[in-house]
Amino acid sequence: MPEAAKVDQDFAAAPVSLWRRSVNSFATLAAVLAVFLVLLPLGAIFGYLIYKGVGSLNWAFLTQTPQPAGEPGGGMANAIAGSALILLIASAMGIPIGIGAGIYLAEYGRNRFGDAIRFTADVLNGVPSIIVGIVAYALVVLAQGHFSALAGGVALGIMMIPTIARTTEEMLLLVPNTVREAAYGLGVPQWRTTLSITLRTATSGIVTGVMLAFARAAGETAPLLFTTLGNTYWNWKVSQPTAALPLQIFTYAISPYDEWHRQAWAGALILIVLIVASVSAVRLVASRGTLKGAN
Repeated sequence: MPEAAKVDQDFAAAPVSLWRRSVNSFATLAAVLAVFLVLLPLGAIFGYLIYKGVGSLNWAFLTQTPQPAGEPGGGMANAIAGSALILLIASAMGIPIGIGAGIYLAEYGRNRFGDAIRFTADVLNGVPSIIVGIVAYALVVLAQGHFSALAGGVALGIMMIPTIARTTEEMLLLVPNTVREAAYGLGVPQWRTTLSITLRTATSGIVTGVMLAFARAAGETAPLLFTTLGNTYWNWKVSQPTAALPLQIFTYAISPYDEWHRQAWAGALILIVLIVASVSAVRLVASRGTLKGAN
């Protein structure tokens, strides 16, 4: 035993070669550079949005509806509220279905039916959003006979489902089988083990997938062109055309009016801030819940 301790001490005291130190420094520098390259585009986009949009932000922009074309003033309050309504509908549809599909794929989907669901989810992840808008137009708008917030919510919900499903499956597969076996050994049925233990263990990763899908849906414009149409007034009815922030930004950006161009930049800034705030808030709540559960 003393000889082994002496060997360990001699090994720890041995000098590190110049080559190993150089490689370590190079790897550390490369990792830092990679992080910087990842954050640089985000910082550049956010900084440019602040530069272009902060000058048009005021109380009227956040509380008033749009003014007639060419007139100064007004805001995008109805579009902000409309986006919240549409995303609420999309989340109510996409999150339960996506998580449910992910649970099935991870726990029961080792068969041909599960392979078909995975293939479908992967294909849907690569389908252009405008195609999803056309599908929602055919399924909802034509059936209703008019554009509506419900149609927009269905379109965005369809886009959220495959991302959430595949992320949920991968996160559940990362949970060790020993956790499941311990629950089975205590007589806990499989469905209860999945919902109360496995799903809770993977909560943080699942929330990440949900917010990734939410952030993508929040910034989509193409599906809303075919579903919600837009509205220059307040609307809280899911069966009526509704303004949305991405749609309003698009309309203002292609207009010939400088005032609308400035408001488009301000709307883009608000959209980014709302997405970052919502993702951060949900991540914070989920992480606290996970820590409490672990304790």
